[in-house]
Amino acid sequence: MAFRQKHLLGIEPLHPEEIKTILDVAETYVDLNRQAHKHSDALKGLTQINMFFENSTRTQASFELAGKRLGADVMNMAMQASSIKKGETLIDTALTLNAMHPDLLVVRHPHSGAVDLLAQKVNCAVLNAGDGKHEHPTQALLDALTIRRAKGRLHRLNIAICGDVTHSRVARSNLILLGKMENRVRLVGPPTLVPSQFKEFGCEIYDNMEEGLKDVDVVMMLRLQKERMDGGFIPSEREYFHRYGLDAAKLAHAKPDAIVMHPGPMNRGVEIDGTIADDINRSVIQEQVEMGVAVRMAAMDLLARNLKADREAANTGVMV
Repeated sequence: MAFRQKHLLGIEPLHPEEIKTILDVAETYVDLNRQAHKHSDALKGLTQINMFFENSTRTQASFELAGKRLGADVMNMAMQASSIKKGETLIDTALTLNAMHPDLLVVRHPHSGAVDLLAQKVNCAVLNAGDGKHEHPTQALLDALTIRRAKGRLHRLNIAICGDVTHSRVARSNLILLGKMENRVRLVGPPTLVPSQFKEFGCEIYDNMEEGLKDVDVVMMLRLQKERMDGGFIPSEREYFHRYGLDAAKLAHAKPDAIVMHPGPMNRGVEIDGTIADDINRSVIQEQVEMGVAVRMAAMDLLARNLKADREAANTGVMV
């Protein structure tokens, strides 16, 4: 199956074969990024606009680097100080963007569904860089690529996602993707941060780390998202680390070759012990960062191919 999407708004619309296509194309970009000459002409002549309504360092830098390595003209719009602060609506922003004729639009927004709304109003391909508590598709894809490279496959693995699931769009996207690829997923954390309704994703829920990590192949830790908490979700950071922070004693319950992941930024000594985070034999956290650039290059490349095909078809009057 070819990659048929016009936008990348979430994992949910993707067929498993489309996920595989993105990861396979990303593999070629991993190789490219490790060469002395890291550039491609895949997006030559195209304009990429990055619009981040939330502060971001890793994701924005990764998308910017990905676009530049593909040859795009990349522009970052400072939305924190933009007309939005002066009362401009999202629809007005879309109309302004259309007048600029961008080809690729990368958007992070604090409200779930805002990126989808923009995609309906702009005349270009849109990539969701995280919207509220909804989804963060490229993070799930880079996690998937990291797992596939480390374990040799992306199916029928036991995977534990631990920590603040309640506020995590990363957890939601990973749950959807890993479920599509026939993995057994466990959610581990206190009931305040892992609500029972997540069982609808077909996963198991544990409030004990030792039980939740027993014999898993992958341990994926999540950041405590204190900026989204408006109540007492944990008694204290010290108590949270004691019960749910990943340390050597808890990790010993996983398989001996289990890998440790974290989407970053990490709160060392809160959700993960620094020694575990830096363990080159178990931690693949730095590999996740590297895979992020390759996956975003692949996603933009594939979307650009579809965009060009649609435009060519429109110019010739042929239905695609």
